[in-house]
Formats: sequence, structure tokens, C-alpha cells
Amino acid sequence: MARRRFTLIFTVLGFALLVSMAGFLLLYLAVGREPAVASNSTLVLKVGGDLAEVAPANVVGYLRGSKAVTVRGVVDNLRKAKVDARVSSLLLKPTGFESPYWAKVQEIRDAVLDFKKSGKPVYAYMEYGGDKEYYLASAADRVFLMPSSALDLNGVATYQVFLRGTLDKIGAYPDLHHIGEYKTASNKLTEKGYTRAHKEMDESLNRALYNEFVRGIAEGRKKDPAEIERLLDEGPFLPEDALSAGLVDDVAYEDQVDERLKSSRGAAKRDETAKKGEAGGSDAPLRKIDGDDYSRIGTSSLGLNRGPRIGVIYATGTINSGKSGYDPLNGEIVGADTLIEAIRQARRDTSLRAIVIRIDSPGGSAAASDAIWRELMIARNERADRPIVASMSDLAASGGYYIAMPAQVIVAQPSTLTGSIGIFGGKIVTGGVYEKLGAHIESTSIGKHAEINSPARPYNAGEIKKLEEQLHAFYDQFIEKVATSRHTTPQKIDAVAQGRVWTGQQAKDNGLVDALGGLDAAVGIAKQRAKLSPDSEVELVVFPPRKSFYEILSEQFGAGDQLAVNTWLSANLSTGEREALRLLRGPLAMFRRGELLALMPTAWVR
Repeated sequence: MARRRFTLIFTVLGFALLVSMAGFLLLYLAVGREPAVASNSTLVLKVGGDLAEVAPANVVGYLRGSKAVTVRGVVDNLRKAKVDARVSSLLLKPTGFESPYWAKVQEIRDAVLDFKKSGKPVYAYMEYGGDKEYYLASAADRVFLMPSSALDLNGVATYQVFLRGTLDKIGAYPDLHHIGEYKTASNKLTEKGYTRAHKEMDESLNRALYNEFVRGIAEGRKKDPAEIERLLDEGPFLPEDALSAGLVDDVAYEDQVDERLKSSRGAAKRDETAKKGEAGGSDAPLRKIDGDDYSRIGTSSLGLNRGPRIGVIYATGTINSGKSGYDPLNGEIVGADTLIEAIRQARRDTSLRAIVIRIDSPGGSAAASDAIWRELMIARNERADRPIVASMSDLAASGGYYIAMPAQVIVAQPSTLTGSIGIFGGKIVTGGVYEKLGAHIESTSIGKHAEINSPARPYNAGEIKKLEEQLHAFYDQFIEKVATSRHTTPQKIDAVAQGRVWTGQQAKDNGLVDALGGLDAAVGIAKQRAKLSPDSEVELVVFPPRKSFYEILSEQFGAGDQLAVNTWLSANLSTGEREALRLLRGPLAMFRRGELLALMPTAWVR
């Protein structure tokens, strides 16, 4: 009887698995085909959320393609639409950007401006007009705002959360030490408010980001930057006030925007036929194709992404030892083991004419960053004819800058946050927490410094000396490597290092960055250095390669408790609540006790 029950159970489970696999296969076949694109179509691009660099490694993301949710997916859609004769215009719908950073939005805005060179009109429709949404929309020829939505323009503000008071209340002590006056990553744990250097750095970053914001809007709306600054001081705006100020071109609902686009297209068609001496116009309905669908159109079918091969290695997330993964509170983790293997795969690929390392990282483990640096240096030195170019996204700071150093050329967006050339380390002493809970920690050890990482007490004088020796040694090594990379002296690098975070524009002015632009700009420089024609198309080969459907399926069903935790956090907590948990958990929770960290400070930036 028991045997029959087991047989029945396994039969049912096997049948359910087969049905599930068949369902996934049917879904794959349904969405895998390229969609038809009607002539004279308007591409509708909804851009927002938490823009990623690489597509999420999950089953649904694989089946849908997930191209449009990535920066490159959006840019590729614009590159395709620029040359696609079936697409006659673009309707941009910026909505709900979640990231506090600006460079990815700036990269997409640059791609919109490049699309406009085709002569095809660009329209933008906003249901909500926040700073980032409007900054992107201002690249359009005409900007529409929903009648019930304010244009919520305010400027740039930074919010730092200092947790020292909280730690004091629970009996924890942050025994953290750093090299560099501006290395403020540990300040949120060690301080109760801004230090002078921390405040100076945040004010400088805010001013630089604000200037980029003003410059972009002024150019897009054809206004003087001083006028834009004056208008920003008057914001937020009611819809009618935004219209009278010339910040938007019309106030309308989405269906009314469609009618205006249809009328505009009909008028253009009538003018064209009149010039030819023909009669009539066009009353055809507005044909639209959604960006998610259009992302399934292959770039190669339009003559793009083919030709000589250039490798693009993605380093996305906090740098740590081991394999890449995902932390539910800190996001993507770029594991040194995973990234080094990807670099080795690119090294072994003799067809690659150049390598671009695309970095979106605040840094992390100093040792892991150094291991990645070493592998990139091997790739650089083994083939002089294969250039390496670094492309910086939102973040490439501290350890993120460290792994950019092997590149012959470093490219960043003006709004990228980079630099942070410094180091910190230490521990959180939690003995007081145990005491408050009625517990007591005692130790037994052999060796003078066996308890250097004791959770029960702060460092003694001898242990601090040991820690500071390590910190100084790594910092000196860091600035020497930067000096070699930038063809200057350690003394000059030290003057702009000290842990200070710079925008991409500031970093270029300081000699830490060579050129401004996004991934396409980096690819253009790579082509030039590889002696390829600047007008030639190239095939971009991504490393690490995208996982197969079977690999993703296996990981999803084998992830167990961690997948359940990630799913629960995503489903039940807002972005702000997850951010609060991340702050309380602290940056050190991801790393080994006592590990040296090349990690930039975090901030909330509007």
C-alpha cells in the first residue's frame, strides 16, 4: 500500500513537472517570435523604475527577453528605431525612476538626442513630472503633461542618515578607521551628523548634478540656464503654470496626446502630398508599437550589432569574494570569482578586437577588487593590439574605480559618481548589546592578536596599529596604481583622492577620467584604438554570457529559502522600507569581519 502511494505521488509530481515545462515551452514559443511592425509606426518607450545594467536572471525575464528594462535595452531600441524605416516617430513616457542616481537617465537622454538626428519627431508624455522624469522628457520636441499632475521640479537634495545615536542606544560601538579625509563611507555608523569634509563633498556633488540638470533642461527647452534656475526656485508647478512658463508644450490626457500626434502626422502628410501636387491626406489611425515588443526585434535584422567583435564585460553590483549573486537589501553582488572567469573567457576569445568593461559598482571588498584588477591587467598585457576601455554607469567608485584602472581609456557620464579613492576597515563591537539583553561574552584565546576581531570589545592600541598598517599599505598601493594608470605621480593623485567622490565631469577635470559619454562612446573609442572604421558596425559580445533557460530554471527551483526571502521583501516592502532595512543592517554585514573595504559612501539623492 505504502509503495503504491509513493508511486502515485511521484507520478503526479512528474506529470505536474511535465505540464509546467510544456507551459514554459509554449510561453517561450509565443513570445520568442519577432513582432510585426506596421509602416508609419510610433515607438512607445516607457522608461522608469530601477534601471538595470543586465537583464534579471529569472524565468519570466528570460521568456520576455527583458531587454527594455535595462539601460542597453532602451538604448538599443532607440538605435534600431533610428534606422528602422517602419518607425516614423517616438513617444517617450518617463515614469517613476527609483534609483537615486543620474547617469543612467543621462545615458538614455543622450540616446534620445541621437535618435533625433534621424529627423523623426520625439514626443514625451508624463503622468508625473519629477526631476528625472522631466530631465529625460526635456530631450523631446514636444512635452505633454497630464492635466491633474503637477510638474514636481525642485532641484537636487541629498539626505544622509547617521546611525551612531541608534548604535549608542543599543550598546553597539562602531570601531571603524579610514584613510582619506573624505572617506566617509563609515560616517553613517561613526557620526551623529556631517563632518566638515563630508558636508563639503556633498555640497560639491549636489552643485555639479544640479548644473547638469539645469544645462540639459536649458538646451532641451531652448532657454537660458539662468532662467531655468529661476524657474526651479518657483517649483513645483501646477500644470497650467508649467505650460505658461514654457516648461511643457501642452496639458493633455494620453488619448488626447494620441489625437494630437495623429493630427500632426496627418498635417505633415498633407503638406508632403501638396508639395508633390497630389491630393488628399491621411486619416489612418495612429499605429503604435510598445517598447517591450520592439525589444524583440533583433538588432542584426536592421544592420546593427554585426561586424568585428568587441567584448563587453559587465561588473554590476557591490564587489565581494566568491560568486556573483543577489542580496535582498543591497542588490546585485559582483563576485570576484564570477567576474574573473568572465575576464578569462574574454581573454581566450581571439576574435575580440577590443574589450569594454562596463562598471556600475560602489566598490566593496578591497581584496576582491584587487583580484579583479590583476586579471584585467593580465588581459591588457597579453595582447597590445586589443585595447581595454572602461565605461562607467551610475557608479564606479572606490573598488569600482579600482577595477577601471587597467583600461587605457576611462569613459564616464558627467553625472557618474566615481573616485572615492580611499579605504576603511574595522568592526562593530556588539558586546554591549549582549549585556543589555542579559548575556555576557567571555573568550579563550592563544596569540597576542588572536582577538583582534573580537565582537566583545574595541581594538586595543596594538591592534589599532596593526589595522592602520594594513589601511595605509592598501591606500598607498591604490594611489600608486592610479598614478601609473593616469600617467602621473602618486602625490598628484593623493591630492584628488583622500576618499573623495567626484562626478564624472569633475573626475575628467581632475584627470581621473578621459572622456564623457555612455557605453556607445566607450565602444567608439575602443573601435578607434583597435583601428576599426569609426562608421563600422561592431558586434558586442556580452560577458558573463547570459545563462541558458535550463540554468535559470534550475537555479530558480533550487534557490529555496533565499528565493522566498527575496520574493517576500520585494512583494511586501516599499523601496524606502528596504532602504531603511539596508541602512540598519549596515554595509559591513556583507563582508568578513575585519575585511578592508574600498566602498563609497551612500546617500539618498533626489
